[in-house]
Amino acid sequence: MEQENKYLEIRRGTIIKANELIQKSRFSLSLQQQKVLLYLISQITPYDENFKLYKFSIEEFCRVYGIETNSGKNYSDLKATIKEIADKSIWVKLDNGKETLVRWIERPYIDEGSGIIQIKLDEFMKPYLLQLKRNFTQYELLWTLNFKSKYTIRLYELVKSIHFNELETYQKEFELDELKRMMGAERYKVYQDFKSRALVPAIEEINKCSDKVVSYDPIKKSRSVVKIRLTIDTKSPLDRIELQSKIESDLGLNQMTFWEDS
Repeated sequence: MEQENKYLEIRRGTIIKANELIQKSRFSLSLQQQKVLLYLISQITPYDENFKLYKFSIEEFCRVYGIETNSGKNYSDLKATIKEIADKSIWVKLDNGKETLVRWIERPYIDEGSGIIQIKLDEFMKPYLLQLKRNFTQYELLWTLNFKSKYTIRLYELVKSIHFNELETYQKEFELDELKRMMGAERYKVYQDFKSRALVPAIEEINKCSDKVVSYDPIKKSRSVVKIRLTIDTKSPLDRIELQSKIESDLGLNQMTFWEDS
């Protein structure tokens, strides 16, 4: 029971990111890479003034995500994913209008014997993850645990970053290319491909697995879709509580593989 309470506490951990990181940065990360980063960011506390070596075990990570813990493949897969994250950089727009490249991870350590992973985030990420006082977004890690598409996490964070008053229905229009960039879906040049492979699956997952309800309307100029209007609501407190319980139950019953990506 004590262990289960520990996993429950971790799943309810808070992700806090600067809105700039969500709305203005350009990066491409797989579902696996995003989930490892979210797990890592959820360990940051409001009292951290500098990044430290954030530590977790492979077994703990797997149990939090409802992944098989007796699979020897998890170690090699997680190690490969961490390397991929460390090798990637992110374009961030500065206040002066210029853009610069920032890495996610400064240095990772993995102890094969104990299965303990230690990771330090890159110092240049501090303005976007540490000691944030305004213009930031926060949410529980729990709401992302059942997402199966890399686009869902990106759209969910965008939705959270623009829905300031959760008691009100909110609408916002995005240029089509702008929304593709924010979702990391720029590869889909044709609207129908973007709609069927990124936008609609992401909205369906958000509505099924998270605290938000999202719908969309395409806005046309002549015959071409040029904008997307998002309409955002928050589920009722009762619906959120019931969904939280269902997610916890599903994670306890399912033995999925984390390394599936759609």
